[in-house]
Amino acid sequence: MAELFVTNYNPNFTGVSATAANVIRQQVSRYDLALVGQPLPGCPAPMSKAQAHQASRHAAPEGRPFAIWHVRRNPEMRSALWLRDVRRAPVKIVFTSAAQRLHSAYPRWLISKMDAVIATTDEAAGYVPHVRAVVPHGVDTDLFCPAPDRAAAWAALGHGGARGIATIGRVRPEKGTDVFVDAMLRLLPQVRDVVALVVGRSGGKHQAFEDGLKAKVAAAGLADRLLFVGEMPADQLPALMRALSLVVQLPRYEGYGMVPLEGLASGVPFVGSRTGYFEAFSAQGTVGRVVALEDAAGAAEAALGLLDQTDAIAPKAREGALAHFSAAREADGIDAVYQALWDAP
Repeated sequence: MAELFVTNYNPNFTGVSATAANVIRQQVSRYDLALVGQPLPGCPAPMSKAQAHQASRHAAPEGRPFAIWHVRRNPEMRSALWLRDVRRAPVKIVFTSAAQRLHSAYPRWLISKMDAVIATTDEAAGYVPHVRAVVPHGVDTDLFCPAPDRAAAWAALGHGGARGIATIGRVRPEKGTDVFVDAMLRLLPQVRDVVALVVGRSGGKHQAFEDGLKAKVAAAGLADRLLFVGEMPADQLPALMRALSLVVQLPRYEGYGMVPLEGLASGVPFVGSRTGYFEAFSAQGTVGRVVALEDAAGAAEAALGLLDQTDAIAPKAREGALAHFSAAREADGIDAVYQALWDAP
C-alpha cells in the first residue's frame, strides 16, 4: 500500500495541476507514492479514486501509522474526508492553500477538517487554520531551463519576428488578458521585431470576451503580431518558455502565480501585476517588474525597459529560481510536514 496519495481530480491542466506535478516529480524518489485521479506530465500513471479508497481502507502502510492524502481542491478534500471520517480509514489529510483572500463558507469548513495545512505565502497563511508550514511553490528547474540559443529557439516555434513575449493562462477578465492586450497594443508599435502571444483557452461564457479582444487587435492592425494561439499542451510549455524574451502576467487576482517562476528558471524576466507572489519573485525589481493592477501603460513601459536586458538578466533570474523557488526546495518543506504528522505521538 502507498504511504502517500496525491490527488488530481481536475481533468484540465491548471496552475494547481502544474504545482502538484512539480512536487510529485520530486517525491517519487522519496515515498511509495500513488497519484489519484487524472494524469500529470512526468508523473506515475494514476489510479482511480475508487482504487485509492479501496487501497487505503483497511490497513496502514508498512512502517507508517497511517497514509497521508495530499489534496489541493474542494472535491479532493471531500473525497479524503469521506475516506477518513466515514469509512474510518487510517489516513490523515494535508491541504495546500495558495489563496490570498478569504475562502467562501464551504471551503472554509472543509479546510477546518484538515489534519495539516501548508500555505504557500505568509499572507495565504492568514486566511486558513491548522497551518503547519509556509512553503512557497517551486518550479521544476530541470524541466524549465535556459535555451543555449534563445533566438534559434524562438525561430523554431514559427510565430515570426525575432523576439517573443507571452502571457499564459485562461483567457478571461480575472487573468487580465485584456490588460495584456492593451499593453501590447502600446508596446508592439515601438518594437518592430517582437511578436506577442496569448497562450490559453477561453470557451463557454468567456468566448465573447476573447472574440472582442481579437477584434480590437485586428482593428489596430496588429493581428499578425499579437497572436491568440490557444491552449498549449503542458509538455510543450518548457520549449515555449525558454524561447521567450519576456513573460507578461497581468491578472486582477492571483493566489500565487507559477508562470513568472517558470520564466525565471528559463532565464526569462517578467512583468507582473501587483498580486500573487510576483513581488517576491522580482528580487526587488532585478529580474522582474511589478505594476499596479490594470495598469496597461505601466506594463508596456516596464516591458520596453526589460526587453533589451533579457540576456543580461537571464543568469540572475536562473540563479534566483534555483536558490529560492525550486521544486526540490518545496518538496523539502512539504516533507517536514509529513514527517511531523507521522512522528506525532
